[in-house]
Amino acid sequence: MKREATSEVAINLRIGPHTAGLSLSDTISGLAEFGVERARSTVHNWVQEAGLQPNSDKNPNHVAIDETVIQLNGLGYWLYAAVDPETNEFLHVRLFQTRTIVLTKQFLAELREKHRVKNAVFLVDGAPWHKAALFELGLRFQHVTHGNRNAVERVFKELKRRTEQFANHFHHATADSAETWLQTFAFAWNRLI
Repeated sequence: MKREATSEVAINLRIGPHTAGLSLSDTISGLAEFGVERARSTVHNWVQEAGLQPNSDKNPNHVAIDETVIQLNGLGYWLYAAVDPETNEFLHVRLFQTRTIVLTKQFLAELREKHRVKNAVFLVDGAPWHKAALFELGLRFQHVTHGNRNAVERVFKELKRRTEQFANHFHHATADSAETWLQTFAFAWNRLI
């Protein structure tokens, strides 16, 4: 039996809608409308292999950072996110097993590699690991409970709405697989806003 490759156009047409809200089942139904029959696992693999992430080289004036818990096979993981409050775009996302000053510094170091945030003011809540990491890295920050920092809360709200179909849980997924999906979601989010 000869395997047929799915065209890149069909793959791209389905990855975006899947990360923007369509379930895997709805995604394969959409492909069927184009005469392409694929399994849910195939679409999942496309998302994993696409390597999509938020674009790099932004130069924001402010960066809102926060984290929220995501359940992965019954264990809590921390989704760290950096958002430009002026555009509501994700700048960077990462998934960690815990939240510490060291991991926050790692997240911020990755953010600095991707974007020009040296002169940005970081908007943080009361989390001591954020303040300590920013201080140790010599980055400016401001404790903000509401206002511009709410951009990251709005983005998290949409992320949780999107993942509500599986109750903010990733079942039978590795941490790497979940993180790749979350980065693809961030990419799609930035394209939609």
